[in-house]
Amino acid sequence: MREPKDFWDKNAGRYDRFMRKDRAAYDEMYALIRPIVRHKTVLELATGTGLIAKHIVNVAAHIEATDASAEMIAEAKRDNRSAKLHFSVQDMFRLPYAEESFDVVIVSNALHIVPQPEKALAEIRRVLKDDGVLIAPTFTHAGNSFSGKVKAFFMKLAGFPLHSRWTSEEYLRFLRQNGWSVRKSAVLKASFPLTCAECVKLEV
Repeated sequence: MREPKDFWDKNAGRYDRFMRKDRAAYDEMYALIRPIVRHKTVLELATGTGLIAKHIVNVAAHIEATDASAEMIAEAKRDNRSAKLHFSVQDMFRLPYAEESFDVVIVSNALHIVPQPEKALAEIRRVLKDDGVLIAPTFTHAGNSFSGKVKAFFMKLAGFPLHSRWTSEEYLRFLRQNGWSVRKSAVLKASFPLTCAECVKLEV
């Protein structure tokens, strides 16, 4: 499996500028996440430059923020001012943590760009406590306007790895089919519709 790491390594420096245009949606997302992570031990996968982790760490007990791209993690570490926030390079398909290590796992805008998202969900399930919460906001490209489809086409030309094109409903169904109960969901207005899902483990 070829990781899209080289894309993220090359674009690490530009990532925050790219995300700035969706600042309003991200501010809404931080507001949704903060009450869930309050005083909790958190794992974030695909942290990128650490935008989410840095915005919520003040309320969390501790955050392990990880990414497959060493360049992204180097960028994230540059202005980390919190002793409660630790950045490291990890593969979300083979995490080095024990079973049931975390109260909350966050995977934002990553499940649609990895080749086997169901495998990532299985690994998340392993490291999340049985009463833990998965927060999985994802850009849902498929139900898009024409302009959204054009944007997605140019992103693909630029080398942006896009493996799953879900509508919001398809994405929530995908989570349910892979062992998660969607407790709450919201669709935020951004460059692409941002579907935020708050999930707990389904009893198997």
